[in-house]
Amino acid sequence: MMRCGAVVLGVGVVLYGLVSVLRPSVKREELTFAEVDEGAIEVSVGASGKVVPAFEEIILSPINTRIVQVYSRSGDLVEEGTPLLKLDLQSTETAYRKMLDEEQMRRCQLEQLRIDNQTFLSDLEMKVKICAMNLDRMEVELRNERYLDSLGSGTTDRVRQAELAYDTGKLELEQLRQMYENGQQVKKADLKVKELEFRIFQKELAEMKRTLEDAEIRSPRKAVLTFINNQVGAQILQGEQVAVISDLSHFKVECEIADGYGDRVAVGSRTVVMTGRQRLTGVVSNLTPQSKNGIIAFTVQLDKDNDACLRSGLRVDVHVMNALKEQVVRLHNAPYYTGAGEYDLFVLEGKDRLVRRRVRLGESSFERVEVIEGLHAGDEVVISNMTDFKGKKTINIK
Repeated sequence: MMRCGAVVLGVGVVLYGLVSVLRPSVKREELTFAEVDEGAIEVSVGASGKVVPAFEEIILSPINTRIVQVYSRSGDLVEEGTPLLKLDLQSTETAYRKMLDEEQMRRCQLEQLRIDNQTFLSDLEMKVKICAMNLDRMEVELRNERYLDSLGSGTTDRVRQAELAYDTGKLELEQLRQMYENGQQVKKADLKVKELEFRIFQKELAEMKRTLEDAEIRSPRKAVLTFINNQVGAQILQGEQVAVISDLSHFKVECEIADGYGDRVAVGSRTVVMTGRQRLTGVVSNLTPQSKNGIIAFTVQLDKDNDACLRSGLRVDVHVMNALKEQVVRLHNAPYYTGAGEYDLFVLEGKDRLVRRRVRLGESSFERVEVIEGLHAGDEVVISNMTDFKGKKTINIK
């Protein structure tokens, strides 16, 4: 019996040894471990972002023209007022000079209208005075005829004629006064119309002058010239982009996130921007209210917008903070985590064995992931890539 027991024990030892030898193994230095602990998680949602200059201005051609000469090159640091391009302005300058002549002509016409109105009203006013004097004379004649008639020296017909002349004179005076009042209103309205037309023309002239000044393409401020159309002789349409200047000493981040997370992003939300291993903080400064193709755009204003790691066009990961969970079981965030759900993770048991465990994870921050079940504080979990061991339940550590 003792021999049989020894044989069975030997066979068991051999089988265990074979299983241990055949079990997959991995070197410890190839693994990255993270210890499960307890603490707070500032829940965030991830978004993609691109670093862009904090200030960028696109310069457009104000007229249809062609490029005559190029003064600057892309990458040049230009001061405010620095000439960038010379455009063909001959036709625009001719049109502007023509408008200047027309302005002078309109000014003279307006002054002539004032003089004509004044002359017309003065003539009417003089006619009113003359008519009033004639009426006074007729009134005197009427009194004289009535007096003579009362003495018997006059006749009733002469009195009636004097009364008729007086009444007619009164009507004529009233008519002239009404004409004078109406004439004042009409001439005043005519003058207002002409003055308004003149002011409108002056605005058009000022707009033409501004267009002519804008056609002298100059830098509006000190910045870096990031683009310029350097094709001398090329035809340029009105509104076509001819240059772009940017402030490359300060940056912001233009971000995109799926509209399903739109309710978690708001103006003022704190953010963390990851540029490789560098971490920068900021706040959401602008949020597009509408979704486009399932994407919501927003802008992050960085607390340190002149950091040396920033450069235009750099792609970054953005984490927007939206909630705080205290005293939760948590695990270090790594590429294994793709969102809340169930995961198969390898947990260290003993010193040299990894055991696969089904784990349910919840929300995350950019550093930590919430553990809902399957792990406890103190567990050491492999967070490096374990796709080569998919389907394995245990792994030896060499």
